[in-house]
Amino acid sequence: MQIQVIKSKIHRVKVTGADLNYIGSITIDETLLEASNIIEGEKVSIVNINNGERFETYAIKGEKNSGDITLNGPAARKVQKDDIIIIISYATLDFEEAKTFKPWIIFPNENDNSLT
Repeated sequence: MQIQVIKSKIHRVKVTGADLNYIGSITIDETLLEASNIIEGEKVSIVNINNGERFETYAIKGEKNSGDITLNGPAARKVQKDDIIIIISYATLDFEEAKTFKPWIIFPNENDNSLT
């Protein structure tokens, strides 16, 4: 049997922009992608702390150390600049393997989205 478990989590980052006219996705600072083990194109779930919205999109790489967290396309309607969100990705694992799997969870600074 296989189950889905949390693979990666960027806990509480500040939205820096929302671009309705972009084709879609979430732009995430490359430093945060690397630290959380999320790759470009990976499906992610977004949880908006400010308004309770939950939705899915895919990650694209933003400029390294920029703090960029921008929701693009239709997802831009579900956030506002300065909202606090959680970004989560999941993996499908064998049940026994899932029991010992350790996810990558990071806690950036909410003020500037840095890891320091």
